[in-house]
Amino acid sequence: MTLGSAPSAASAVASSLLSAGSANRSTRVLEPAEWAAAGIPLLRSPREVVDGLHERHRPTPGTAVVAVLDHEERLAASASFSRRASLADGWEFRNALLVHLRRVVPHDLRRRSPVRTAVLLYCRDGDEQWTDEDGAWMWGLRDACTLHGLRCGAYITLTRAGWQVLGEGRGGRRPSTAAAPHVRTDAGLTAGPPALRSGTGGLDMPRRTAAR
Repeated sequence: MTLGSAPSAASAVASSLLSAGSANRSTRVLEPAEWAAAGIPLLRSPREVVDGLHERHRPTPGTAVVAVLDHEERLAASASFSRRASLADGWEFRNALLVHLRRVVPHDLRRRSPVRTAVLLYCRDGDEQWTDEDGAWMWGLRDACTLHGLRCGAYITLTRAGWQVLGEGRGGRRPSTAAAPHVRTDAGLTAGPPALRSGTGGLDMPRRTAAR
């Protein structure tokens, strides 16, 4: 005869809930093929968008920057925040994105079709290859846009290798997590760091002075 204790009903329920939670998380991730088939609109000038968000928020690994662009691809609002979820769960990411979108821009749910587009820049460690974490952010961005009345736009990663728009094959070496933000200057002019606005609005133009 073998002696032992049978698993309690409580532990059986906990195990069942854990398995269900893991299964749900796996469905809250978009694969690259699913993202490509979603008809995400292309950015006309992804480098300008990335440079502007990088100069504005100076993200470090683990930082997400969500931005809302108007119909002419001008920055209407943006917010940055650190990832707090311990697991790559699209539902948690969706909720975090919604919190920050609601803080910086009113929803467009009353419109028949979206006129503004939300894009997400995520700064992380590792290489430029797609990860489950990227898939969870993609799911979260798409769902947050639906709930806020926005068009779902590009998902951009920023790593030591540079930046890239996932699903489009477009990217560049600067900015990156290994380099300081690049501040553009015109010949014969010097530009200091841009003055930033809090909440909504784009970058204020830097004050320029003639070089002596």
